[in-house]
Amino acid sequence: MKAARFAQYGGPEVLEIVDLPDPHPGPGQVRLAVRAVGISASDPKLRAGTLSFGAPLPSTTGAEVAGVVDELGEGVTDVAVGDRVFGVSDDHAGAAEYTLVTHRARMPRSLGFVDAAGLPIALETATRVLDQLTVGAGTTVLLSGASGGIGSTAVQLAGARRARVIGTASAANQHYLRLLGAEPVVYGDGLVDRVRALAPDGVDAAVDIAGSGVLPELVALTGAADRVLTVADTEGAAAHGVHFSNGFADGNAFHAMATIGDLIEAGRFWLPVERTFPLSAIADAHRWSETGRVRGRLVLVV
Repeated sequence: MKAARFAQYGGPEVLEIVDLPDPHPGPGQVRLAVRAVGISASDPKLRAGTLSFGAPLPSTTGAEVAGVVDELGEGVTDVAVGDRVFGVSDDHAGAAEYTLVTHRARMPRSLGFVDAAGLPIALETATRVLDQLTVGAGTTVLLSGASGGIGSTAVQLAGARRARVIGTASAANQHYLRLLGAEPVVYGDGLVDRVRALAPDGVDAAVDIAGSGVLPELVALTGAADRVLTVADTEGAAAHGVHFSNGFADGNAFHAMATIGDLIEAGRFWLPVERTFPLSAIADAHRWSETGRVRGRLVLVV
């Protein structure tokens, strides 16, 4: 099968399309004939070798996938051959013609493969942090970096829980956040004052999604470090007593994939795909991701 791989850490140019053996599922796994692959925020960092849990070399890439089940492992009863499924590649090997998946769900009826491929990690991450901060009705939550894939998802999931959502983004994305249901503020100097203008008593909880060095401001606005989470700033978390949330240490929330269909079918959830790329142009997709200006998701079409 054709698959994307890198044999050394570096820029997008280290990515190449190679021939690899077709995988076959073990117990509990299914094999997907991949149709689309989401570019998650961790993909370029793993390729560059900048994450503490670096990928072994040579390494495949691509975590979020959507496709058609074409082979079942022992004990699988939740899906059948021919089902349209989205989920997470077990070996971070989704940018390929075939991949193996354990965490999965049937695709909502109204979604195509491209839209579904952008959902799994954003759904899991947003659900996990909102659960950890017990965001619900009557809660005011501040989301720093609210216009990307995880942020856009968190805005809408928090709104579905009847929370009040304040989101930071660039000036160009203020209207977009309003469409999603957030009260937008521009990030940068003066953030605390701008948020206090909307919420004079501060906020109940805050999530740092962008990793832009705002943890001191978020702690000031919530009044306590234990009311702040980050998914992007490990060094800042240690320095300011904030919890760094990740699905490995904290337990994952992939169960959200099985329930998001209700919100989608009710017209209460939408995660836009900004651009698509063919698998052969994965390097261009990584370059686009690294600009930091993506609204929604980037997706490879296989």
